Amino acid sequence: MKITATLIPLFLIACATTESDDNANENKSQSTSANVSTPAKAATPAQPAADPAAEAEAARMAAEIANPPGDAKTTDSGLVYHVVAAGTGTEHPKATDTVEVHYSGWTLDGKMFDSSVKRGTPATFPLTGVIRGWTEGVQLMVEGEKARFWIPAELAYGETARRPGAPSGKLVFDIELLRVIRPPETPKDVAAAPKNAKKTASGLAYRVLQPGKGERKPKATETVEVHYSGWTKDGKMFDSSVQRGRPAKFPLNGVIKGWTEGVQLMAEGEKTRFWIPAELAYGETPQRPGAPSGMLVFDIELLSIQ
Repeated sequence: MKITATLIPLFLIACATTESDDNANENKSQSTSANVSTPAKAATPAQPAADPAAEAEAARMAAEIANPPGDAKTTDSGLVYHVVAAGTGTEHPKATDTVEVHYSGWTLDGKMFDSSVKRGTPATFPLTGVIRGWTEGVQLMVEGEKARFWIPAELAYGETARRPGAPSGKLVFDIELLRVIRPPETPKDVAAAPKNAKKTASGLAYRVLQPGKGERKPKATETVEVHYSGWTKDGKMFDSSVQRGRPAKFPLNGVIKGWTEGVQLMAEGEKTRFWIPAELAYGETPQRPGAPSGMLVFDIELLSIQ
């Protein structure tokens, strides 16, 4: 699941009017002109007061990021980067990995347009789901590293940004790679349940990978918090809370039948692999767009019952 937030510039909110407001203003103007020979002069909208501190910081930042330092490196694509602080890791993330980062971004005039640091919350996302300059640049880093990137417009949002509200032209980012979240390995037994798997009357097969710590098992009417990954029988992963780095929470009576039945067999802390027949999943020909078809395999870890 993806959660996106759209930020509406404050000046748009301040200047927005409804059609009814426009009609009311027009009627008021007509009424006034009928009684007064000279129409009333429209009031000039108040301009936001300048913030000297913000302007000074933007000017300072613009001077700092205007030119990369002499030891900055340039890739074949035109991406320029400079390591600010060495990392503690040794492996680089792949494009298929999910990363957790802190970052700040500026346009060349020194104005900051986004910052997870300022929000106080790291960002987590798959490297295939961001601008090309990020996809390429973060793969050059290791965990714990801080780097500054000068990203050409063609690797960012373009000289004229197509996405409303997106910054245009060359962008500069400071990125700290906090963590690399790699996709779970595909199980070797996704094609069919092994002989040591148990099977219920419905045809659901399962094998406990890690025993739980408690004895309590959830009811169909309860909400559970889980980590999970799902594969089709040809080994393609179609969903994973593990790769997103965030557990999922949902009522057991609001998921596919194989989940509703299977998770009720688990205790808190348990990790189990399920082979779910098509009739207990989305079917051989799913009616829901984008849903996987046929038998599905899930690794589920029951974190808590709520």
